[in-house]
This record gives sequence, C-alpha cells and structure tokens, in this order.
Amino acid sequence: MSPSDPSLPETTLFNRIHAVLPQTQCTRCGYPDCAAYAHAIADDAAPINQCPPGGQEGVQRLAAITGSPVTALNPANGAEGPRAIAVIDEAWCIGCTLCLPVCPTDAILGSNKTMHIVIESHCTGCELCIPVCPVDCISLENIPGERTGWSAWSQPEAGKALERYTLHSTRRPETGGRSPKTLVKEEKAPIQAASSPTGAENSASAAEQKRLVIATALARARAARKPKS
Repeated sequence: MSPSDPSLPETTLFNRIHAVLPQTQCTRCGYPDCAAYAHAIADDAAPINQCPPGGQEGVQRLAAITGSPVTALNPANGAEGPRAIAVIDEAWCIGCTLCLPVCPTDAILGSNKTMHIVIESHCTGCELCIPVCPVDCISLENIPGERTGWSAWSQPEAGKALERYTLHSTRRPETGGRSPKTLVKEEKAPIQAASSPTGAENSASAAEQKRLVIATALARARAARKPKS
C-alpha cells in the first residue's frame, strides 16, 4: 500500500504513525521503508523503539499515538545520532552508477563513467549508498553538531523526504517493490560476477558489458590506491 494512497482516511492509525516517522527510509527498523514499519506498528507486529533516526523523541511520539509504554531505543537497530549526509570523494568515484537506484530520495546525481555528486538538501543520511560503492568513495559527514534525532531533523524535512521517496518509487518501477537492502545486494552482485573470467567470457549482453566496465574500473582504482614501491 502506498503511503500517499488517497483512499486511506487521514485518521487511520497507520497514517498517524507514519506522519511522525522521520522518513529517512534507512531500513534500520528492519522494514523496507517507513511506511512498512508504520503498518507493522499499527498491526501490533513491531515495537515502537526500532527507529534510530527518530531517536528517543520518536519513541515518545509513537507511544503517545499507540498507547504503548515508552521504552529505550533498541540497540539492535542502531543508536540515535546526529543527522549525516553522504559525501562522495571525487578522486575515487568511477561513475559506476550503482549507488543511484538504492538512494531512496534520488539525492545522487551522476551518469555512467562520470563523477557523481550528492545533493545535500535531498540526502537523508540513510547510508544505503555506502555498501554498494565498489571503491568505497562514499562516506558520511555529520552536519548539525551535537544535535541528534528529531533535534537534528525536522517535520518539514521529513515531509520533503517522503515526497522525494514517493517520486523515486514512481520513477523507478523496475525495482518491483524490492527493498533498498535487496537492491544493494543486487547491485553489488554484478561486481562479484564480473571478477570471474568464465562469466566475463560467456557474457554478451549489455548488462554483462557494464559489469566488465565496472570491474575494470574497480581494478584500476584499487591499483592506484596501492602504495608505490
């Protein structure tokens, strides 16, 4: 069910819960996105303390809506921290485009074989682009100083993130509803496949050609990083 489904009355428990989530779509709650987590809470299938971006204030917000007791954030899902944004090291980006489909808010701009950049105002700090980068050129940078959780975020920013996530889901129908974590695994797999000589020799498709290009660029980047003797 889409979080923006007009058939849903605004007074439903799901909508009230979904409205107070930070909409970072980071999946650290254990669900594919904020909407899925909101549905799970509404169905009594998940506790209210699994959202690190929302932090302890987020738990209190959810407790007020659901009537559940306020508990500490579950450390298994992560810790509350400052808002962070992704930063791409221009010197190491190989233009592989693997990070583009996993960004839930389309905050990364780039195309094949060109350097990618992050639009700071669109980035939610979800971290989903980091594991898919084959040359480890993406890092996180904290931006609000000492503020954490909702003190480092805001309801307008959450609303903007949800709008961009909805557009992302519309623009990329090829994801077929697969979660960002699943997309990360699928985007990482071509690099591993391209490392196999047998797979490269037997490939003739455009997808396989792209895999070879990425694998070659990856090899060059790793070689460049090795200290010269």
